[in-house]
Amino acid sequence: MTTLNSKIPEGPLSEKWTNYKAHQKLVNPANKRNLDIIIVGTGLAGASAAASLGAQGYNVLNFCIQDSPRRAHSIAAQGGINAAKNYQNDGDSVYRLFYDTIKGGDYRSREANVYRLAEVSAAIIDQCVAQGVPFAREYGGTLANRSFGGVQVSRTFYARGQTGQQLLLGAYSALSRQVHLGTVKLYTRYEMLDVVLIKDSEGVERARGIIARNLVTGKIERFAAHAVVIGTGGYGNAYFLSTNAMASNGSAAMQCYRKGTLFANPCFAQIHPTCIPVHGDKQSKLTLMSESLRNDGRIWVPKKIEDAKKLQAGTLNPNDIPDEDRDFYLERRYPAFGNLVPRDVASRAAKERCDKGFGVNGTGLAVFLDFKYAIARLGEDVVRQRYGNLFDMYLEITDVDPYHNPMMIFPAIHYTMGGIWVDYELMTTIKGLFAIGEANFSDHGANRLGASALMQGLADGYFILPYTIQNYLSDQIQVPHIKTDSPEFDEAEKAVQDKINRLMNIKGTRSVDSIHKELGHVMWEYVGMGRTKESLNTALVKLKEIRKTFWSDLRIPGKAEDLNVELEKAIRLADFIETGELMAYDALNREESCGGHFREEHQTPEGEAQRDDQNFSYVACWKYKGEGVEPELIKEDLNYQYIKVQTRNYKS
Repeated sequence: MTTLNSKIPEGPLSEKWTNYKAHQKLVNPANKRNLDIIIVGTGLAGASAAASLGAQGYNVLNFCIQDSPRRAHSIAAQGGINAAKNYQNDGDSVYRLFYDTIKGGDYRSREANVYRLAEVSAAIIDQCVAQGVPFAREYGGTLANRSFGGVQVSRTFYARGQTGQQLLLGAYSALSRQVHLGTVKLYTRYEMLDVVLIKDSEGVERARGIIARNLVTGKIERFAAHAVVIGTGGYGNAYFLSTNAMASNGSAAMQCYRKGTLFANPCFAQIHPTCIPVHGDKQSKLTLMSESLRNDGRIWVPKKIEDAKKLQAGTLNPNDIPDEDRDFYLERRYPAFGNLVPRDVASRAAKERCDKGFGVNGTGLAVFLDFKYAIARLGEDVVRQRYGNLFDMYLEITDVDPYHNPMMIFPAIHYTMGGIWVDYELMTTIKGLFAIGEANFSDHGANRLGASALMQGLADGYFILPYTIQNYLSDQIQVPHIKTDSPEFDEAEKAVQDKINRLMNIKGTRSVDSIHKELGHVMWEYVGMGRTKESLNTALVKLKEIRKTFWSDLRIPGKAEDLNVELEKAIRLADFIETGELMAYDALNREESCGGHFREEHQTPEGEAQRDDQNFSYVACWKYKGEGVEPELIKEDLNYQYIKVQTRNYKS
């Protein structure tokens, strides 16, 4: 039986991180030069970790699936980054950020990790300002803030609608400096295909390297290190249509899962409420409109069903519907938070209105996000300064001018709160294997608050991992540089090559994308915004059929020993199918509704999520038991000592 030790430090909540740092083991500068660290991923988490550890003197090997770290999907985050600076003097504090995050996650996250995240948040802003990140500023020169969903203070720092891009450029500049100095070796267009475990002298398995494929040449290569860090993002593309970049995938996490790490809370997937609606069956991804738009935009549908039907038929202009005939349903249902309720709440409310027939586009699957009122209040110039690039993007995609017409939005798969299980040190159940950013499960519970993804990625990379990995590596300074000619590397490379050969030799009739679309349809219909026991059991049956189709009728053109995008996608799709099954098992087990996980059997009379704290106040950790075999559930109990667990209330 696997036992979990989350390694939470002793002491009061506000002193745990300080106590940890005071008593951790250290590695002196000369010894750091003799230690190698592999970091997979160059988004905000991976790039900041590589830059920080390189600056400390470690030898870092950093792997990037794109042609440049600047193309990591962190660049797409638009709205901002949270930090408890209280610049607005509106009542914010470290404790308030901690509490909002715990509450926003529907009391399904680990207290100590979340408090630490809130504690280091302020330092992130100072770091990024020093790097030259052009945050928006008030008239007097101080950094500006805006509010985001799920909170009642303004703590989100932003650079127009390009915050992720600007933060990533800051991390990239820090990373590039270390590459220039020689402490970081950057491998672009490489994809990790397996993690290599080697037993030490005491028989303990440790992560000692990876097998990776050069995506340009097709060559399978070996890389060794004293520790491996996974910073490869989430698994939202299991749904095919999502707000994630096409290359975003959960393969590295699944490789670790199959080697023995636990996968925590896989069913906790976030539905983002402000996505441009699906407009055809030829789409390969969806485009997100930043949550920051909910600061000034008002969300509504018609009050009258006949108006909704005319909008769906295209015979009525939304601007012709008077205010008294508009249902501002978030403001009506949640007066205290209005349009700034958390993402899961806003998404379900939109679904409820559309399910009742009040959707406003041709498919009936859209609601309005209207800036008429903000423009009247602030003027078009102010709105243009705040959101201009987002409005331009909407116009380019839809050919509708949002300055003069309301935007149309609908919920879509966005972020995944589940991920690789890690302890307080961000280490998995495998010694020497760490997971950071969206790749781990640790900070967001059942729902992530807006503007907290960038915060967690940079917190892990700049301010947490550099301490905690040192605590592990202090016992590894006597271990010589790992060599790649060991039997363990031979075995791992052979397994990877065998899998590729198996895929290439199927020679069926179905393209990768056609099977992926089929998977996405099953996931959205049966493991989507609303889940039931019946739908999840149906999903498991259909997912097994998709798995069978994949391994019997897949067609991959070209050669494996060459640039082959279809092979790349096929390897990831095999992992997405397994991820989908894992999500369905987890959702079936969790007989409650919480955050982004909504079991329709478990809701209040008002249609709100109904938790079962007596039976499900735990992290659901799943252990791999073999291909096609139901995984084993292991529980990490959540013990709240510093806050009162209560039903989320955004109405008053």
